[in-house]
Order: sequence, then structure tokens, then C-alpha cells
Amino acid sequence: MERAIKHIESRVKDKQLVELRRMEIVKAAVELFVRKGFHRTTVREIAQKFGMSVGTLYEYIRTKEDILYLVCDYIHTSVSERVRPSLEITGSTIERLRNAIRSYYVIVDEMQDYVLFLYQETKSLSYNARKYVFKSEEEMTSIFEEIILQGIEDGTFSIGKKDVNFLANEIMVTAQMWAFRRWILQKNYTLEKFIELKSSLVVKELTSRN
Repeated sequence: MERAIKHIESRVKDKQLVELRRMEIVKAAVELFVRKGFHRTTVREIAQKFGMSVGTLYEYIRTKEDILYLVCDYIHTSVSERVRPSLEITGSTIERLRNAIRSYYVIVDEMQDYVLFLYQETKSLSYNARKYVFKSEEEMTSIFEEIILQGIEDGTFSIGKKDVNFLANEIMVTAQMWAFRRWILQKNYTLEKFIELKSSLVVKELTSRN
């Protein structure tokens, strides 16, 4: 969440303390936001859950939207930190792609309520804050783009480079579909079966195109 600090003003000058307190605020807020929604949650409720006064809380943020922004940043950062190490794994390009897909789908499953919240409430952010969240989403997609491009370079994948972004976004959207449609998908698929099916379809699509 360090990258978000420079976008939000604080009365406290100690950067390490700001980072610590903001993470605690996020943890207190995210449960309330998921359960009650952003608009129905008050700053006072967040402060009470965190265990500080409203006045003290406002030393670390300016508005309730700042808290929403920090929550969105926390979700994106958590996902990226779990998936990005897939780029460093040794092995074939297909193995690395399958591992990245698995890592991303597992964390989406673990954070499915947060993912749903993120897509429901991003609209409540200001224009500049939304641009930042969308940029974070693009950075996440770029992880899959990088692996696919490496596969094209080493001859593993046969698709054209113009289709790389489309397929990377397809991987992202399918994971989000698990969060949005899990109530019906779980009737026929375990998470493991869902991941295996999607991974196999992606690999087939990447290796069969001309």
C-alpha cells in the first residue's frame, strides 16, 4: 500500500506510522464495506472498529473516499504480490502460465467478497482515483501478457501479438466470473476443476491459432 500514500495527504509526517495506521484502517474498513456497502458505512463506525476517535482517524486520511481508495489499492496490491512471483518460476512457458492462472484464481476465490466489492464500488471514487484503480488492473493484466509474449518469442504459442491483450483480459475476466457466478458454477465445478478447465482452454487457444 506504500504506493498509495503519496496520493493521499496526511497530517502525520512519519511515513512509517502513516503506512501502519492506514493498513489498520483498511482492515477495519474493508469488513464494514463488504458487509454494509461503502455508502451505508460511516467514518465513525470505521473509527470505532479500529479503536480510535474520528478526529484521530482524520489525521491519516482526508475523506471517506480516501479510505475506499486505500481499500481498492490494498486489494490490487494483495493480488499482484501473490501472482507476480509466477514470472520468476523456472520451467516451460506453459507451466509458468498455468501457475500464474492458478495463483490468480485461488486468490480471487479467497478474496471473492473483496473482488465483488471492488467492482461494485469503484464507481464511487473520483475520476483520478478511478484512473489509478484502472491502471492497477492493467498492471495485473500485464503479468499474463508478459508470459504469453515470452511464449510467442520462444515458439511455444502460435498466436499473433495483436491478440495478446485480448487473451490476457480473457483470463482476468474468467477469474472474476468465478467470483460473480460462483453460486451456480459451484454446482458443477470445484475450484480445482474450474482452474484446470480454464488453463487447458487457454493453452489450447494459444497453441492452435495461426
